[in-house]
Amino acid sequence: MDNIGPNLEILTHCLAETPREFMQEPRIGNRGAVYVAALVNDLLKLHGARAPAVALMRFQSMDIAADRNRLALTMIAAWLLAEPWFVAAGPTQQDLLKVLDEVVSELAAATPAHQFVADPDRREELARLALARLNYRPAGETPAQASDRLASISGAERRRLLTASRAAEERARAIREALIRKAAEESADKWSRE
Repeated sequence: MDNIGPNLEILTHCLAETPREFMQEPRIGNRGAVYVAALVNDLLKLHGARAPAVALMRFQSMDIAADRNRLALTMIAAWLLAEPWFVAAGPTQQDLLKVLDEVVSELAAATPAHQFVADPDRREELARLALARLNYRPAGETPAQASDRLASISGAERRRLLTASRAAEERARAIREALIRKAAEESADKWSRE
């Protein structure tokens, strides 16, 4: 989060005002109204980029149960990334696709898509994560403040920190057990010599 972004209120207001068209059902198989791959392509054109068809494949699906929430949230994130500040900032196509794919997938795994419009904390979470993945922080915040606030507001960030904490705890447990085994072996060697 090296670069200074917009005021966070601009982005959360943008999300709160998400148009009805971006809240419709994503097209999955022969159901739904919005072709999400086309919407992503339009967003990339707005940013002066052009997506190869293979990059857009991720935004098509035939599995409602697995992909409905992710694609619905992709539509909301596309609305956010169409905000004039993001267009003026000029993120790369790769960075935009990373937000639309990775960030959205993380968030959609735990939270219903429409919560990112209806709930103020979820709006802030989506806005902060989008900024952070593009290496920006909200205006008026230091990098440390932005990181702390993101960690406190973001369910995805909390899950990532929890996973890292569990992994560190497991490594520490394995080291303790290895030290205990080594001490027991050394003790056994000492007794056998005497």
